[in-house]
Amino acid sequence: MCGLAGFVERGGLNANAGERLRTMTDALSHRGPDDAGYWCDEAAGIALGHRRLSIVDLSPAGHQPMHSACGRFTIVFNGEIYNHNEIRRELEEAGLYSSWRGHSDTEVLLAAFACWGVQKTLARSVGMFAFALWDAKEKALTLARDRMGEKPLYYGWQGKAFLFASEVGAFQTFPDWRGEIDKGALALLMRYNAVPAPHSVYVGIKKLLGGHLLILHEGQEEPKIVCYWDLTQVASQGFSEPFTGGAQEASDELDRLLRQSLAGQMVADVPLGCFLSGGVDSSTIVAVMQSMRSQPVRTFSIGFEEEGYNEAGYANKVARHLGTQHTEMIVSAKQARDVVPLLPTLYSEPFSDSSQIPTFLVSKLAREHVTVSLSGDGGDELFSGYARYALAGGLWKKLSLLPQGLRGVAARAICALSPKRWDQALALPSSLLPARYRHKNAGDKLHKLASILSLPDEETFYRSLTSHWKTPSALVLGGEESPTLLTGLRDLPKTPTFVQKMMLMDQLTYLPDDILTKVDRASMAVGLESRVPLLDHRLVSFAWSLPLGLLCHEGLSKGPLRQILYRHVPRELIERPKIGFGVPLDSWLRGPLRDWAESLLESKRLKEEGLFDTEMVCSVWQEHLSGNSNQAYLLWDVLMFQAWNGSRGG
Repeated sequence: MCGLAGFVERGGLNANAGERLRTMTDALSHRGPDDAGYWCDEAAGIALGHRRLSIVDLSPAGHQPMHSACGRFTIVFNGEIYNHNEIRRELEEAGLYSSWRGHSDTEVLLAAFACWGVQKTLARSVGMFAFALWDAKEKALTLARDRMGEKPLYYGWQGKAFLFASEVGAFQTFPDWRGEIDKGALALLMRYNAVPAPHSVYVGIKKLLGGHLLILHEGQEEPKIVCYWDLTQVASQGFSEPFTGGAQEASDELDRLLRQSLAGQMVADVPLGCFLSGGVDSSTIVAVMQSMRSQPVRTFSIGFEEEGYNEAGYANKVARHLGTQHTEMIVSAKQARDVVPLLPTLYSEPFSDSSQIPTFLVSKLAREHVTVSLSGDGGDELFSGYARYALAGGLWKKLSLLPQGLRGVAARAICALSPKRWDQALALPSSLLPARYRHKNAGDKLHKLASILSLPDEETFYRSLTSHWKTPSALVLGGEESPTLLTGLRDLPKTPTFVQKMMLMDQLTYLPDDILTKVDRASMAVGLESRVPLLDHRLVSFAWSLPLGLLCHEGLSKGPLRQILYRHVPRELIERPKIGFGVPLDSWLRGPLRDWAESLLESKRLKEEGLFDTEMVCSVWQEHLSGNSNQAYLLWDVLMFQAWNGSRGG
């Protein structure tokens, strides 16, 4: 795993281009602590920089920027091509290439580009990646991002320079950097707790979408954007050509595809392990990994001292049953809170999913023992695992039968009691239910239900369900929300069910913008490469062919994954209420983090900065402090932006 940075300048590079490139690249040193490389072509106006975390081919032959043998291409690459050995053999057997300098995947990519071209090579490639490629013959820069958006890539014009980098923090050292906050993107952050692609928090800077290429020819102002792999088309094909087998056949095929994915992702020239929470997704990954290895798999989990936030015991039981070499750390509240001041620098763009804290801690733990760690991310989105899918799907079906006016009456009735009063009223009835049907913060969930009762259609319903601040354009002064993939930026295909529409929207937005961003930045901050076996595009395509009845089999979500897991782990170790990978933000903000929060939310500061409606923020803060409702997630969005903005001198 690595970091890349560079720029193209109109009319050729200035005299200090090398120093500017070095400064940009050094801002990404955490992504690549093992090596650094720089290359400039003054006449062509191109500069490429690289920070390397050595995973495959640790020798100098893997150094970047790397030049193709023919001299036409120069690349800086972040990621892994898991099937590079197969591509190498294909080139050799076709007599197209044989003069290898090392055994890195980057060298194979360059050879394939020279023989087949970029798009045909990417069609053959399995992996996660972002790269910048200079074509000396065409005088063209190509940027590319992997299909599902695992690896990040930012770009945009600043003055006479077209900048690009793995993280937007690399741009802040550039002399022409303006750093103007995009208020429309800030409004999106308040809604989704992350800035969704293609936007960034800065005016004029964008993120490349997953599955896309950007091509900028010499003299061009506007780059050409090309979609080389379209998730919506994959989903549509799955709907039109559904899997026709039964539950057993589905789990057998998924097992085959997962083993195929793991065979590539378990290859590394450095120590490798896996995160293990004890849930279905990570337990399945670990179970299949262990069945493929003769030596114990290294597994890692963390737990918290706070009651209700500790899943470490479940992970430990799964690890013991599978015979892994397990490392566990129980984190104190203070240890977790000590991460908070680091977050603005870990996330060079503001980001406010609070599970960023445990994700960083488990990454730090794993890095003490391994350099690569696999995860179970993607299972919920691919196999209909989120509780909100079943809840929202069934709820909307019922709600849509009722007149909007009647739903409005019900919403007002729910809001007549505060969330705290609802928790008190439901405490006894809830205690009589089976554990799997009990929910923490029932009052907050009821108030969230009230906010969506009178909505007009599925899309608005889903958007509200996944929103933090419901009216971010009122919260952010002058912050009209920018269009996104959920609000008209592109047409989405018709889906057989509302649940599948939610799954598709999550895979297009929530998964890359939140989940994968969280894991990439947290792991890269400690020099750990994280790999996601469930996001192999062949496995993703198969998942979209599975009818909803197979995904939610016998009353349980993620049917095919569970069936694989049950071949290795007893059901009783898995069938339990899901705790989630969170922290007790609500109590922290009323207690040990209160002074920190109040300094960021102080009304005079908010008014001087002129970004937020001061009265709106302070009202929510006081409501949270009163204990009548839990507003931690709303406040965390503002706090993470404020901390980030302060860290950059904003």
